[in-house]
Amino acid sequence: MGQLIVQEFVTADGFAANANNEFKAYEMLEGGTAEFDRSQLSWLDTVHAMVLGASTYRMFVEFWPTPASDGEIIAPALNALPRFVFSRQLRNAPWGDFPEATIESGDAVEAIRRIKGEIDGTIVLWGSLTLSQAFFEAGEVDGVRLVVMPIAIGEGRGVFPAGQDPTLLSLLSANTYDTGLIELEYSLGSGRSVAPMSPT
Repeated sequence: MGQLIVQEFVTADGFAANANNEFKAYEMLEGGTAEFDRSQLSWLDTVHAMVLGASTYRMFVEFWPTPASDGEIIAPALNALPRFVFSRQLRNAPWGDFPEATIESGDAVEAIRRIKGEIDGTIVLWGSLTLSQAFFEAGEVDGVRLVVMPIAIGEGRGVFPAGQDPTLLSLLSANTYDTGLIELEYSLGSGRSVAPMSPT
């Protein structure tokens, strides 16, 4: 049985996107991410597939399977992963010279349950906040890796669904990097859901 891990970059004040649903904090980070990338390369060796929403797919495909990523040490590992793109509009999802992604156009929760049943290992979801929040609400997220950037933007969109009941996460690891990045790894526990808050 696969495990779905949501990895998101977030600001120090907890936002994974700004008020326009964009994430531009990378542009403000000084010193690069070389140390963090080396750590990610080790982690990617344990990942078996990636899951993306349509918007994140479009951003990724413009960079990772192209010559623009030639200097990125994680590019070969990332490009080698099987890919699942969740979209009701896309009919195909090419990935440069690599095999195309599989399009999932039906019910997203049913699809991720099927994928988790087919893949015995780690499945990572990057970005794709609408998709990830649907998976949180359905109880299909098994773990979260938050990469906290030393930047505050004041407002925006969080990682977890709004209006949820408080959920206690189990901290598995915390790593700091020389540019001020902090990666926090949490477990939600098997079958744990992040449910909408019940009305009073």
